[in-house]
Amino acid sequence: MRHESTRWKKHALALTFWTGLALSYALSGGLSSISEGYPPNWLRALSWNLSNFWLWMALVPLVGWLGRQTAGHSWRRFFAVQVPASLGVALLQLLAHLVLFWNLSGPGRMEVHTLAAYIRMEFAYSFHLAVLTYWVILVVLRGMESRRHLRDERLRRTQLETQLAQAQLQALRMQLQPHFLFNTLNAISALALADPLQARLMIARLSDFLRLTLEERHAPQVPLSRELEFLACYLGIQQVRFQDRLSTELDVDDDTLAAAVPNLILQPLVENALRHGLQDKPGAGILRISTRRDGDHLQLRVDDDGLGLPSAGTAEGIGLGNTRSRLRMLFGDAAQLELSAIPGGGTRAEVRLPYVEHAA
Repeated sequence: MRHESTRWKKHALALTFWTGLALSYALSGGLSSISEGYPPNWLRALSWNLSNFWLWMALVPLVGWLGRQTAGHSWRRFFAVQVPASLGVALLQLLAHLVLFWNLSGPGRMEVHTLAAYIRMEFAYSFHLAVLTYWVILVVLRGMESRRHLRDERLRRTQLETQLAQAQLQALRMQLQPHFLFNTLNAISALALADPLQARLMIARLSDFLRLTLEERHAPQVPLSRELEFLACYLGIQQVRFQDRLSTELDVDDDTLAAAVPNLILQPLVENALRHGLQDKPGAGILRISTRRDGDHLQLRVDDDGLGLPSAGTAEGIGLGNTRSRLRMLFGDAAQLELSAIPGGGTRAEVRLPYVEHAA
C-alpha cells in the first residue's frame, strides 16, 4: 500500500513539473506577443506547450531506459547508442506534437493549408529543439540515477560497517566469556577436592550467570540494572571462592539504573580487582562498586583496597584490553577507561561513557 502511494506521488510530482514548464512557456509566449503589439492567443499557446511537454513527460521512461543501456560502458558505445536514439526519439516526439497540435488548433494565422505543409514549415525550427530536449532529459536522468546509486552505495557501506562493528563486538564478547569461564573453572577445580560442597555451590551459581548471559547474547548494550544482575551472579561465584576474605559494597544511584551500558562491562573490572588486588592480599579485602551520573556522562567505578598498582605499571590482559576495545568501538573518544592508585592502598578502575537511557 505504501509503495502504491509513493508511486502515485511520483506521478503527480512529474505531472506538476511538466505542466508548470508548459504554463511558464505559454505565459512567456503570450507576454512576448503583447510586447510586440499583437493580441495573445492564450488557448493556442496552451495547446502548443501542453501537448509538447506532456509528450516529453510520456517519453521520459523511454529516455531513461535508453540511458541505462549505456550506463557503465565506454564513450564509444554511449554515442553509438545515444546519437541515433536522440534523433529517432526527437523525430517521434516532434511528429506526434505537430499532428496533435494541428488537430487541436489548426493553422491559425499561418499561410499553410495542409498538415504536410505545416510539418515541413515547423520541422527546421522545431527538430533541433527536440534533439536538444532529449539530451537535457538524458543528462538529468543520468544525474539522478548516479545520485541514487551513490546514496544506495553509502547506505550499503553504512550497513556493512554496522554489521562489521556488531560482528567485532560479538567476537570480543565471545573472547571475554571463555576467558571468564576458564578462570572460574580453574577456581572450581581447586575447590573440588578441598571443599566439594563449595565447588558444587560455585557450579550452581556459574549456571545462573551463564543463563543470564545467554539471554542477552545478541545485545551489545543492556540497562545498568540488568548489568548489575550479571554482576550479582558473578560476585556470588567469587564470594564462594573468597569466603570471609571478601566484602562487597554497592553504591548505585537510582537515576543510573536505566542507563545503557555495554553488556558485561563491569565483570572484567571486578575480575581484575579480585585477581590483581585482593587475591594475594593478606587478610580480608573490600570491593566497592559505585555508579554516578555526571551531566551527560555515566561514571562506573570499581575500587579495591588490595595490593595496588605495581610500580612498573599494569600489563593489561584479555579482560581490560577487551573492555577498552569495546568502549572504543561503541563510543569512540567519548568513553574512557582509567586505572589509578587509591591513596592509602588499592586500585580504582573508572569507566566514563555517554549517558543514554536504554530503549526498552
